[in-house]
Amino acid sequence: MKYKDYYQILGVARDASEEDIRKAYRRLARKYHPDVSKEANAEERFKEVAEAHEVLRDTQKRAAYDQLGNNWRAGQEFRPPPGWQSGRPSAAASGFGGGDFSDFFESLFGNLGGLGGFGGARGFHGGGRGFQSGGEGRTVALEISLEEAYHGGQRSLQLQAPEMDASGRVGAQTRTLNVRIPAGITTGQKIRLAGQGGGGPGGDLYLKVTIRPHPLYQVKGRDITLELPLTPWEAALGCKVEVPTLGGPVTLNIAANARNGQKLRLRGRGLPGQPPGDQLAVLRIVNPPADTEEARESFRRMARELSFDPRAHWGR
Repeated sequence: MKYKDYYQILGVARDASEEDIRKAYRRLARKYHPDVSKEANAEERFKEVAEAHEVLRDTQKRAAYDQLGNNWRAGQEFRPPPGWQSGRPSAAASGFGGGDFSDFFESLFGNLGGLGGFGGARGFHGGGRGFQSGGEGRTVALEISLEEAYHGGQRSLQLQAPEMDASGRVGAQTRTLNVRIPAGITTGQKIRLAGQGGGGPGGDLYLKVTIRPHPLYQVKGRDITLELPLTPWEAALGCKVEVPTLGGPVTLNIAANARNGQKLRLRGRGLPGQPPGDQLAVLRIVNPPADTEEARESFRRMARELSFDPRAHWGR
């Protein structure tokens, strides 16, 4: 298999901060998101970026990855060093969650399991503490995508939990649970699985939902926000723009003289509910780069011909 340089994929230094990694991920995820990208290899690049972020955003997985050293080069043939299996982070320690990951990722972190958490469930995060007492029953974290929160669906999870056998010895029992994720669920809400928590009477299992950060949308309750880039002429003259929403693209009318930061509301286009949430499109005017003489002359012509002072309101 080929070595993957996750720092190179995100375009950050090996000593990059968590904030630098988050910003790099959001920028690249927006660039290569299959719903909006025109790049020929957008889906493949999007998966690479998501995989790199999955490792570098997690303190323990990043530390384990860094132990491989910085002498490897992207594309080199790679095999995990001897003893790696026993030294890698466990699911219960890392809060592992899966996706469409590469063989390289799976060789380092895949097929993880452990007492006190879920292992082997795609997209599920067991959380650093495993089970937590939550009054009656037990509570564990479940991370889902924004698309799952919108559409709902089914998730198959594997539960590994301690259990005492007839001789009094404690071992691990693995059970597969089929979970229905209701459409419109929001961060902080819980899914109750009656009688699945173990530990005797009152042993319900509660899955506390967290919606995974999305490259295009910000989520607050059932409302979602999308940053909508516009050219200066689109904002000045007005236009029609096809805007992505969780329910599919819609055409949005932009009135002439639109302002940077202006918010346009698409009612009912947020997460389902009673009432459903809205989608807010926040306008961001983006100047084209003045990277050619023709482009610079266009800006000079505007400076000569347009009587416009954005600081006139300061007074003099």
